[in-house]
Amino acid sequence: MELRLAQGTPCWVSLLTDDLPNARVFYGALLGWTYTPGPGEIGDYVRAQLDGAPVAGLGVSASTGFPVQWTTYFAVDDADRTAQLVRECGGTVAVGPLQAERAGRMAIASDLSGAVFGLWQGEEHLGRETGSEPGGPAWAELLTPDAEGATAFYSTVLDRPVRATENETALLVHGRPVAGIRHRAELRGHPPRWRTHFAVRDAELTARHAVELGGRVLVEPHDTARGRAARLADPQGGHFSVLEVLP
Repeated sequence: MELRLAQGTPCWVSLLTDDLPNARVFYGALLGWTYTPGPGEIGDYVRAQLDGAPVAGLGVSASTGFPVQWTTYFAVDDADRTAQLVRECGGTVAVGPLQAERAGRMAIASDLSGAVFGLWQGEEHLGRETGSEPGGPAWAELLTPDAEGATAFYSTVLDRPVRATENETALLVHGRPVAGIRHRAELRGHPPRWRTHFAVRDAELTARHAVELGGRVLVEPHDTARGRAARLADPQGGHFSVLEVLP
């Protein structure tokens, strides 16, 4: 029997979009995904797969005008208890906790600055850790105007330490960085948010392919502390990043 991922581990990413059929085509062509149906309790929703293993979720937003966006989920041992901690620390729980059939228990919340994230108490569906497999989630990173407040919030809510170094501030699970927290005064009118990165072999090639598929390049491929990256948007306006990994 597989064990649930350790508390605080980014374990899933999910897209809410206003055009699920076209989103499926775009990400399938760009990242090599295929799809299977997801839990019926959460509406029109599919799971993306790589080589038969679940890698991400795509669903339709229930609210008209809701922004198309990717959400990072963190593994928790008890979704109800963690949701209560979110409230006690000044955050907001917008959805749940609720049961997603036998897959697990989930909640959608936001931190002190309004950045949205998810909680996932895995049961039959345990999620997927970030890694280096092309097409899979590679890294999660919070952009916030209040890194100090975010550090205190997430370390308390997820019961994990946060370490600051010269290059980054990172949430640690068993001493390993699993997600970054970055102070960004230059959000340029965009709200604080968790940024989803997907692993690719070639950031330049992926950026060109995204444009051919109807997407946009928001930030051209560039070098970062974690590798060469590009910031992209899908045809419906959902923002995401790609991060180059070595073969």
